[in-house]
Amino acid sequence: MKRNVLVVGIVVIVIALLGLAGWANWQNRKQAAVKLQVEQAKAVLVPDNASPNGLSMHSPLVGKPAPAFTLTNLKGEEVSLASYKGKAVQLNFWATWCAPCKIETPWLVELQKQYAPQGFEILAVSFDDLDKEDKTLLAKEKVDIAKSAQKLGISYPVLLDGDSISKPYGDVEVFPTSFFLDRNGTIVATSAGLTSKDELESNIRKALGEGK
Repeated sequence: MKRNVLVVGIVVIVIALLGLAGWANWQNRKQAAVKLQVEQAKAVLVPDNASPNGLSMHSPLVGKPAPAFTLTNLKGEEVSLASYKGKAVQLNFWATWCAPCKIETPWLVELQKQYAPQGFEILAVSFDDLDKEDKTLLAKEKVDIAKSAQKLGISYPVLLDGDSISKPYGDVEVFPTSFFLDRNGTIVATSAGLTSKDELESNIRKALGEGK
């Protein structure tokens, strides 16, 4: 009888130790994941000119015509990408909840004003969620996006429902992400995440045909 109790006791202790080890391993993995997220956030939020190459990405769409689309702007008007043919265009995928976007946007506002006389336009494509089935909530969401755009000083068109065109643009998951189109509508450069102002300007000049 005593022997059985001893065996049971040992088994219970072993199970407890295994459970404790598993819990400790889970805690270590959780802490490592949090540390990685922090490091990644620091890598994205770099100041202007901190990285000469920014977070430029290579996209298979470079050198190809930009996928066509028609989206609605904040006034409820339909805006077609085709209507901008003849201009250099930056498609800037952003969201009101995107912290790096709030750092980048003032640079874009300045660059838009600087290069607009040369035929440059920015289209801010919002990836904020829209409750299309609830008209009241949808109206509020549009107002919130408009307020955020105004607060950031965005003077260029803001288009809604960016998620609907994400797939043809490579399933956009990082924000901000930009595609730079030349006057013929061909994608000549892309960037993902927060880059420097110099990197943005370099890509704009490529779209205008002034740089390589």
